[in-house]
Amino acid sequence: MKTGERESFCAEDTFRLGRELGEQAGPGEVYCLIGDLGTGKTVFTQGVAAGLGVKETVSSPTFTIVQVYEGGRLPFYHFDVYRIGDVEEMEEIGYQDCFYGEGVTLVEWADLVREILPETYGRITIEKDLEKGPDYRKIKFEVVK
Repeated sequence: MKTGERESFCAEDTFRLGRELGEQAGPGEVYCLIGDLGTGKTVFTQGVAAGLGVKETVSSPTFTIVQVYEGGRLPFYHFDVYRIGDVEEMEEIGYQDCFYGEGVTLVEWADLVREILPETYGRITIEKDLEKGPDYRKIKFEVVK
């Protein structure tokens, strides 16, 4: 993952940036997606899935916590931990198999489960700036070690 900041001026830009990440992602990589409601996390995630070659419709797994897509070049594990009450819930759904497996894992609202994140992961932060327009997003990419 290339670190730095990128700008998005529309949903298509956000999708494209996600697709680029998916095209470059390798086995066992974990990405944490941080952003308020309505910043475009799901659109970015749909782009990642497209970059991995996933053909299925990708939606936020808010009520199921994890959605698994196996139709691409690598398995794709999409977590939305917004509604998680306790980190132990992640244990119950077997997060380790995803985080430390051969697929690519993306975790929305990852700050809520910080204590179980791998030692090294990609952190993607999406922020709005209404002064630059309603569709503007600043997307920051960093590696956390």
